[in-house]
Amino acid sequence: MAELRITLKKSTIGVKPKQRATVRALGLRRIRQTVVQPDRPEIRGMVARVPHLVEVEEV
Repeated sequence: MAELRITLKKSTIGVKPKQRATVRALGLRRIRQTVVQPDRPEIRGMVARVPHLVEVEEV
């Protein structure tokens, strides 16, 4: 199964609470922190909610 490498690029200070919760649900806490998540529709939907805050690569 393919995986996604997701990196937090920008701070969540000043963003809407739902977007902040989405970033936390992806497992991201700090700027430049990277997590690897499975490439599933649920994860793709979460990433689509915060494209301005994260960077995504397929692994």
